[in-house]
Amino acid sequence: MSERVVEGIVIEALPSALYRVEVDGRHRITAHIAGLGKGGGIDRNFVRVLVGDRVSVALVKNDVTRGRIIKKV
Repeated sequence: MSERVVEGIVIEALPSALYRVEVDGRHRITAHIAGLGKGGGIDRNFVRVLVGDRVSVALVKNDVTRGRIIKKV
């Protein structure tokens, strides 16, 4: 399964552990932190994502306006 991974900047922290990420200076994506399940990801208990942080986001296959934050850059 291939995912499209893009880099962006967190521009807003939303309720329920969601973040608004700006990609390419114009597109905005709603993203959550990737879980600790089978596929791994960053540990949401130890990594704090703040407004202004650069992050890598794996886009959802069906909806390019949603994704998962997989790492801080």
